[in-house]
Amino acid sequence: MDLSGLKGRTVGAAVSGGLDSCTVTRWLADHDVDVVCVTADLGQPDEERIDYVAERMMRCGAKDAVIVNAKDELAQAGIEVVQCQAMYEGSYWNTTGIARHITVRTLLPELKKRGIDILSHGATGRGNDQVRFQLVANMIDPSVEVYAPWRDQAFLDDFPGRKEMIDFCEDRELPIQASHEKPYSTDANILGLTHEAGRLESLETPAGFITPGMGVHPREAPDAPERFAVRFEQGVPVLINGENVTPLSAIETANRIGGRNGIGIGIHTVENRFVGIKSRGVYESPAMTLLGQCYEFLLQLILDRRARRSFDQASTVIAEQIYQGYWYDPATQALRASVDVFNRLATGTIQVDLYKGGVSFVSAEDVPNSLYSETTASMEGVGDFDHKDSEGFLGVLGVSARALKSSGQTGRTR
Repeated sequence: MDLSGLKGRTVGAAVSGGLDSCTVTRWLADHDVDVVCVTADLGQPDEERIDYVAERMMRCGAKDAVIVNAKDELAQAGIEVVQCQAMYEGSYWNTTGIARHITVRTLLPELKKRGIDILSHGATGRGNDQVRFQLVANMIDPSVEVYAPWRDQAFLDDFPGRKEMIDFCEDRELPIQASHEKPYSTDANILGLTHEAGRLESLETPAGFITPGMGVHPREAPDAPERFAVRFEQGVPVLINGENVTPLSAIETANRIGGRNGIGIGIHTVENRFVGIKSRGVYESPAMTLLGQCYEFLLQLILDRRARRSFDQASTVIAEQIYQGYWYDPATQALRASVDVFNRLATGTIQVDLYKGGVSFVSAEDVPNSLYSETTASMEGVGDFDHKDSEGFLGVLGVSARALKSSGQTGRTR
């Protein structure tokens, strides 16, 4: 789909209120396209008031601008990501990836209510977000067409890059926060911040270069540890420091406490994008990092080695599925169902100390499904484990070990 097919039609533009949003909205309006801007309220930490986004979009030429509350749904999804330990390539908590799924899911009903069947977004042709917007929209409502300006030659001719977009907006006095001097761009929601582009594209720029938006750098955190306790019931956080929490308040509380202690702030990652290129990002995700580590401490108590292997395999694939835009497909649903078996066992209270970006285990209490036994694991003469039982166990294992040697399969031994 390109500009020629939009003349005289109404487009529902998924906008955040940033540079791309302002540029695309005004550019489409200048080409006789009616634009209704729809924004998901994701608890963006960088927005003082989310309704200001709607005001900015109206000033950019939108026919209408709507805010849709998606905080609760995103917080619930964030807890599910924690339950799956779905970190992409080991360090990125998929905060933007899962938010794109929730954004499309919550905005499409607003478009349909208004009789709009075209969804526009500002994701570039080099990134992952274009895939997420497209696939999620196609899965939820195949009748919706997706228009991506960054894949439209008419748009590319006018805007080869950010410089031309900034010039366009400044010439028209549009309310943008971006500038030629701003050293990087940021995408924000209640689960985390993604900083990328600009000076962060250079690997000579340290992760500490960013100005945190959800807390402080570890080096700037308090000089004394802070105790943090979370109670999980069947995988869901229900108490933090003795206070009842919902998924949303759990994320908000853990963000506040984790952020002030430098937890999950300034996470450097060079990752493999779905489109086949590597990109560098610096992330902030205090709640996801903190709750995720506490949940991992709980999983260590309840998963045996076979369950652990199954869980880890599912976790890796689910993380990739979220990253690539497949949170709602059958493969992810099946994998999440397998993880739910373990989540139902994940009840217990975990206490940790937070200190300058680190999360240190303190205690685990009231874990009814724990497989850990202090007496069985003890090196002292207690418990019901008989050391002599290992003789037969090792004898059986030794049969195959000796067979490997006699058949010349052991390879290098020095």
